Amino acid sequence: MLTREHIVLVLLSTGFAVLIGVPLGILLTRIRSLRAPVLGFANVMQTVPSLALFGLLIPIPFIGGIGARTAIIALALYALLPVIRNTVTGIIGIDPKIQEAATAMGMTGWQRLGLVELPLAMPVMLTGIRVAVVISVGVATVAAAVGAGGLGTYIFRGLRQNDNNLLLAGAIASAVLALLCDFALGQIEKAYRIGERTSNGRKLVGAALASALIIFAVSAYLPGFRSGSFNAETKIVVGSKDFTESVILAEILAQMLERKGVAVERQFELGGNLPHDSLLSKQIDVYPEYTGTAYTAILKHAPLTDPQEVYDRTRTEYLERFDLAFSSPLGFANDFAILVRGQVARDQGLKTISDAVSLAESWQAGFGQDFMSRADGYPGFVKAYGFNFAKQPREMDLSLTYRALSSGELDLIAGNSTDGLISALDLFQLEDDRRYFPPYQAVFIARREKMPVLEDVFNLLGNAISTKEMRRLNYEVDGNKRAPRDVAAEWVRAN
Repeated sequence: MLTREHIVLVLLSTGFAVLIGVPLGILLTRIRSLRAPVLGFANVMQTVPSLALFGLLIPIPFIGGIGARTAIIALALYALLPVIRNTVTGIIGIDPKIQEAATAMGMTGWQRLGLVELPLAMPVMLTGIRVAVVISVGVATVAAAVGAGGLGTYIFRGLRQNDNNLLLAGAIASAVLALLCDFALGQIEKAYRIGERTSNGRKLVGAALASALIIFAVSAYLPGFRSGSFNAETKIVVGSKDFTESVILAEILAQMLERKGVAVERQFELGGNLPHDSLLSKQIDVYPEYTGTAYTAILKHAPLTDPQEVYDRTRTEYLERFDLAFSSPLGFANDFAILVRGQVARDQGLKTISDAVSLAESWQAGFGQDFMSRADGYPGFVKAYGFNFAKQPREMDLSLTYRALSSGELDLIAGNSTDGLISALDLFQLEDDRRYFPPYQAVFIARREKMPVLEDVFNLLGNAISTKEMRRLNYEVDGNKRAPRDVAAEWVRAN
C-alpha cells in the first residue's frame, strides 16, 4: 500500500509538472524576457528544503492542508525546473537553418512547433522528465511528515522505533523505485529515438506512453490511497503526532469508535504543530495532546507545576479561543525525561538531574528541535539547574537522539517519560528534583461539534491508562517491533 501511495504521488506530481512545465518552456522560447524570472523561480523552488516547503504550503487555502494534495503540489514545484529547462534547451538548441527551412516552406508558427521543433527537441525534453521523476521519488519520502503516506512512512517509523529493518525497507524500496523509473523512462527515450526512423519504433513509443497512462489511471483510483472516502458529515477523522505513543492513543480511539459503528479516517504521524493546525482548519476532528504542551507551546504561557490548574486553564482557554473541547485526562502524564545511559547512571550513582550538573561540563548533550525552542524547554532548563555544557548541545530529530545516546555519541538527552525506548535501550531517567518541568497529562482535543459522537468514548478512556501501562504499550511497539494497530487492538479487547 505504501509503495502504491508513493507511486501515485510521483505520477501525479510529475504529470502536473509536465502539463505546466512544457507549455511554459515553449513560451519562454518565444518571449525571452520571461526566461530569467521564470527559470529563477524554478531554481528557487529546488533550493527550498522539502520539509520547509511542505510547511509553507499547509496554511494556504485550497492548496495546502495535510495529506496527498500538499505533497503533490510541493513535488510538482520541485519537478518544474528540469522540465522547463530541458524544454527550453531542446527547442533553442535546434539548428536555426532547420527552423528557417520550415518557415520558407510556408509553415505557420504552430505547424513549425508541432512538426519540427517538438519532435527534434523531444529527446532532451524526455531527459528532463526523467530527471524530474527521479527527484520526485526521492523527495516524496518526506511527504510522510504531512500525512501523505508513501515509503517515507517506513523511514520515519524506523527512526522513531529505532528499527533498522523499517529504515532499510523504506530506503531500499525508494532507491529501487527510483532506479526502475529511471530505467523505464530511459527505454522510452531510446524507443523515441528509434521511432524517429521506423514505424515500429513509433508504435513502441505509443505503447510505452499508453502503458504509463494506464498505470497512472489505475493507481490513482486504487482503493487505499489517502483521500477521504467517507461522507464528511458522518465520519470522524482521527489524527496523531509523529511518535509512537501518539499513534497508539489515536489508534485506540479509532478502534473504539469503529466498535460503536462510527466511520473513521486515520491521519496519523503528522509532524510538528500539524495536528493542532489541522484541527483548526477542520481537516481532522480529534487527536491526542498533552496539557503542558498545549499550555506552553500553543497558548504561550509560562510553565505551571500544578496538574489540575494546567488542565483547567488550558481546557477553558481552548474552548474560548479555538472552540475546541478537551477529554478528561487519560490517566498518565508523558513528562519530559532527562535521560542518560543506564550504565553511566549505575557507575556514577546518578539519581537526580542535579547529580549530573557537575559531570555535564565534559558531556555532549543533544535535544530535539521541539525541546530547544519551547518556553518550557532548553533555555529555562539550563538556567534552573545551572548546567554549563562545554560543547554546544546538538539540535537534532528527537528519535535520533535516542540512537545517539545509546551509541555513546551523546551523553544526555531530553526524551519522554513513557517512551518504550527507555527500557529497550537501557536508558535511565533522572529525577526532576527541582520540579522544573510542567505536568503533561495526556488528553484528547476535539472539535466541539464532534463531541456528541466522541463523548461516550472519551468517558470510557478517562483515567483508563496508567503511566506504567502506557510505557508497556510503547515498549511493545518500540522494543518488540509490533504494529501500533495490533497493540491498540489488544488493549481495547482487554479493557
